[in-house]
Amino acid sequence: MEPLLQTRAQRAGTEEQPHTRAARTRRKRATLLVGLLLLALGARAQPAFTVVPLGVKGGLAEGNLSAYLVAAAGTSSYVALDAGSLRPGAEKAVANGVFKVPAAEVLAQYVKGYCLSHPHLDHVAGLLLNAPDDTPKPIYGLGACLATMQQSYFNWQAWPNFADGGRAPALGKYQLRELTPGLPTPLAGTALSVQAFALSHGAPYQSTAFLVRSQGSYLLYLGDTGADTVEHTHHLRDLWRVVAPLVQRHALRAIFIEASYPNAQPPGQLFGHLTPALLLHELAALGELAGPGALRELPVVVTHLKPTPGNETLIRQQLAAANTLGVRVLFPEQGRALQF
Repeated sequence: MEPLLQTRAQRAGTEEQPHTRAARTRRKRATLLVGLLLLALGARAQPAFTVVPLGVKGGLAEGNLSAYLVAAAGTSSYVALDAGSLRPGAEKAVANGVFKVPAAEVLAQYVKGYCLSHPHLDHVAGLLLNAPDDTPKPIYGLGACLATMQQSYFNWQAWPNFADGGRAPALGKYQLRELTPGLPTPLAGTALSVQAFALSHGAPYQSTAFLVRSQGSYLLYLGDTGADTVEHTHHLRDLWRVVAPLVQRHALRAIFIEASYPNAQPPGQLFGHLTPALLLHELAALGELAGPGALRELPVVVTHLKPTPGNETLIRQQLAAANTLGVRVLFPEQGRALQF
């Protein structure tokens, strides 16, 4: 009996008990979860977008008007979100070492297309002036914007018809590509896609927000827009409903949104623009949908500041003083690259 007893004792000493196996399983699961969390955090830490502002002002500064080049990080295939000033900004970016090729090559070869929020000159003048030396590429926009580009600019009266329709002869350098609101559309020649959403820029005039996607990450750019309360619309509310889930899962890398005037600007003289108070009110509406603390540290790039003397300083001060949401407020500089 003794050998048998010894064998059982030996087995008892060497066989893993159930509670030991359970503990080991729990440790393995915990290690796996930590690894996945670190992997996710590392993925979020990696830039998804490179943005090169070619123009950042909201008027008056003729060589520094709204235009932002956006590319998937690690690529040199950009789309221009608006095109108020192109060449001056490209030249500054080259001087700052952002690009290693001449400005003319940046505009002709690196820029694969344009997304135009609306056809006001401070958002399209750079495209028009550089069209003679540009290369063939698409122009994306909502139908009303593209119709104005074709009828009011590319008409052989205001400017040669560089588009692919309208008054003959159509030179066909630019292919006007109408975006369906909310429908994801690939941006040719890039690793990006875009969804367009209508905004109100002083009723009844329309502007556009572009939600740009690179793999699983997003960047939101709003053209000129008024607040829902002033415009008596729900365009921004509708946009926030789409964007809120992206904020919740940390997929939205940045919001580009305007603040044209200081808070003292009378509502009747906003002309479809935002003040710091209205901007933060709209972001608070997004925060309500996304949940408590969801906007904290989210980069908010403030665009389209009117360079009237004293305005910019006031706008910066008012945003800093009232930023209870904890967003990371950034002010872009012409020719200085950003990564998100």
